Amino acid sequence: MADLLKGKRGLITGIANNRSIAYGIAKAMAAEGAELAFAAQMDVFGAKVQPLADELGVKIVTDYSATDDAVSKACFDTLEKEWGSLDFCVHAIAYSDKSELTGAFSNTTRENFKNSLDISAYSLIDMARNAAPLMTNGGSIMALTYQGSKKATPWYNVMGVAKAALETTVLYLANDLGPQGIRVNSISPGPMKTLSGAAIGGARKTFRFTEANSPLRKNASLEAIGGTAVYLASDYSDCTTGECIMVDGGYHILGMPQPDNL
Repeated sequence: MADLLKGKRGLITGIANNRSIAYGIAKAMAAEGAELAFAAQMDVFGAKVQPLADELGVKIVTDYSATDDAVSKACFDTLEKEWGSLDFCVHAIAYSDKSELTGAFSNTTRENFKNSLDISAYSLIDMARNAAPLMTNGGSIMALTYQGSKKATPWYNVMGVAKAALETTVLYLANDLGPQGIRVNSISPGPMKTLSGAAIGGARKTFRFTEANSPLRKNASLEAIGGTAVYLASDYSDCTTGECIMVDGGYHILGMPQPDNL
């Protein structure tokens, strides 16, 4: 433990189980001395999130919604009451109908398009709006993305569009909040064996392809992503904002394989 985050307090969203990227981030931050709060859709993930909170000594576990402004605001009201201020937030929220993460992108329905962008991108705006007033000494907001935002990726479909919207949202929020000393960045891992990753058609094939062909011949690990998040939450990232940081074994260097080549 180097105590890089000692004295800092932060909110982690999007933990579903111990293989979640958000959990890897939380574990790394806790090891560096951060005091954490977890926020999740408790009626769905509460039974799995609470034991992980207990494991890492997290005292605050609150309900959170990416589509209900009142619920998300109540989460930050709790943090204001318990802590008074906030140093960082991790946005690890994304969703699309699993049935539309296979086949042709042109088959995306209007309803799922709107829902995917609402949950995956607009929710970052809502988070920043609630978090910023608590970041009285500056702070760090970070989101999770994927290079399907920049390259047509097999089966990623509407999530690629949602992540492109998320990354552009990061840029505009970084510009808005910079004068307050608040940094906004995104982390872009390669394919991961997570609950959300498993929802994408052909995920296992993509994972194996990356491991065999990326420059480092490996996929991103929870530890590597967690370490990157620690950097973004720490004072060492004081002049880093509006960035999309790749943690993917060099996967972004590759041209995207087509489904029949996986």
